[in-house]
Amino acid sequence: MRRKLVVGNWKMHGSLAQNKALITSVTAGLRDLDNADFAVCVPAPYLSQAQSLLQGTNVAWGGQNVSQHEYGAYTGAVSARMLADFGCTYALIGHSERRVLIHETNTTAAASFGMALKAGLTPIFCVGETLEERQAGVSEAVVASQMIAILNTLGMDVLSKAVQLRAVIAYEPSWAIGTGRTATPEQAQAMHVFIRKQIAERDASVAGRVRILYGGSVNPSNASQLFVMPDIDGGLIGRCSLNPDEFIEICRTACETSAVAG
Repeated sequence: MRRKLVVGNWKMHGSLAQNKALITSVTAGLRDLDNADFAVCVPAPYLSQAQSLLQGTNVAWGGQNVSQHEYGAYTGAVSARMLADFGCTYALIGHSERRVLIHETNTTAAASFGMALKAGLTPIFCVGETLEERQAGVSEAVVASQMIAILNTLGMDVLSKAVQLRAVIAYEPSWAIGTGRTATPEQAQAMHVFIRKQIAERDASVAGRVRILYGGSVNPSNASQLFVMPDIDGGLIGRCSLNPDEFIEICRTACETSAVAG
């Protein structure tokens, strides 16, 4: 049975004071929960603070992006090694906002995935389609092309290593991110099955072990319907990760659905 995972993505939000209050509330609320894994991915300037406040708790921390390069003259970029220096467990890779706003590609995302693995990080590889692509009926083709980028670029040997490092896929349809619109549980489940099949065609054992999260306006009201789906292994949470009560409730739901599934 795959263990549920809930990851908060703070995006470009926070301050030293806000972060301390948020982390203090979240860690207190999750202290007694042990039936799922929890993490927050924070802006790079706050990694030191996150490390200081979260070490010794049951909440891991991570970065929101990884450069495709190991080091060099890449002003403003953050390398996987730098994240590892701050004790990060996770790193988001290929988030739709970076694909759209920063023009990252399938190729650069695959390279970043490899760099995260090399540094011993657990990559969370984000895939998903736009509303226009879903309406055009090409959602699966788009997601397949994003998956193929890592499968072909890195190969199954690397993906097997990735699963050993508990690598994660996150399905985030961009039309549902921060919009209040959510894929129905059935829509999300169908795409998760499709993603798992893409991996199973190359290695069924890897496909059975990899965790696939759903992200896109997940909230306390819809989390239970999503997390109970057999191929949805948790959530990548945006807006609600900034509200401690809502984030804690979503994490509790992950634990409860894990118990039911078990």
